[in-house]
Amino acid sequence: MTKTDYQSAGVDIAAGEAAVKAIKQMVRTTYNANVLSELGSFGGLYQVDLTRWKKPVLVSSTDGVGTKLRLAIEAGIYHTVGQDLVNHCVNDILVQGALPQFFLDYIGVGKLQSAHIEKIISGFVTACRENGCVLIGGEMAEMPGIYQKSDFDLAGTIVGMVEKDKLITGQQIKAGDVLIGIPSNGLHTNGYSLARKILTDNRLHPDSYIGELDTSVAEAFLTVHLSYLPMILPLLEQNLIHGMAHITGGGIPGNLSRIIPEGLTAVVDTSSWEIPPLFQWLQELGQVAADEMFRVFNQGIGMIVSVAPGNAAMALSTLQGIRIGVIEPSSPTRPHKVILR
Repeated sequence: MTKTDYQSAGVDIAAGEAAVKAIKQMVRTTYNANVLSELGSFGGLYQVDLTRWKKPVLVSSTDGVGTKLRLAIEAGIYHTVGQDLVNHCVNDILVQGALPQFFLDYIGVGKLQSAHIEKIISGFVTACRENGCVLIGGEMAEMPGIYQKSDFDLAGTIVGMVEKDKLITGQQIKAGDVLIGIPSNGLHTNGYSLARKILTDNRLHPDSYIGELDTSVAEAFLTVHLSYLPMILPLLEQNLIHGMAHITGGGIPGNLSRIIPEGLTAVVDTSSWEIPPLFQWLQELGQVAADEMFRVFNQGIGMIVSVAPGNAAMALSTLQGIRIGVIEPSSPTRPHKVILR
């Protein structure tokens, strides 16, 4: 009779332990005095610094990288998607005024390959350090039968804090507020299923050269999702922001509408910025309708900030942003929360 063990079933416990050992010191570079546990504990321990926070509210979010992972796998590029995930999560809690405190990751793989895991974790570490966030724990799961050998999936959970009296909910938005768009640097982490279909339909691969953009597919589509924390922090410290929207899946209409109070409409002038060449190229290559492009992709605007008109000039300068619209009262003839012109 053939001997059966866990490794013959596709799970290598020793490889998993070796992977944790290999990344331990790298992960510790994100730690600060608030961390009370070591990597490998059953739970991550983090104490709140009550000399800094008076009435802190915890703000949490969980997300993934979506099918951008498939492009990364095909390109053999593993260090950028970890940064994508952290930065995406940072932006999601930033819109409510929260500063990131700690991050936890989940990596599911078909076959644990230590070199790939180290590169993925290095991306988490890089982004956590850049955002002042602790990588406090995570999970690596080898799951043959769920994932193919070379496949992996990522998910992350972030926890941030904001003082209760500084929460940004969108309820502060008023008629007359100016909408400022902060540019994206690419697709970020959304719309990749459509983008990949367009690429596949046109027989383009990660190493294919795009003459119109003077770059390869991998370079154009694996650009790291921006974190907007550094540029937005000065406005947060001055309490100048009435509302923020991170432009992810659903584009500007789907995300900006989430923060607009009843009785108001955000009117966005889509001619106020130039759609980046990457999106124009995708639209033409895939013969995608303009409204579908705005529904799926960020179209060059990664974050939208609403401020009082008197603070608009300073905010535009600080954010290096673009004035893209205004908040107006809604009406029976204009009932939608977001209108694209």
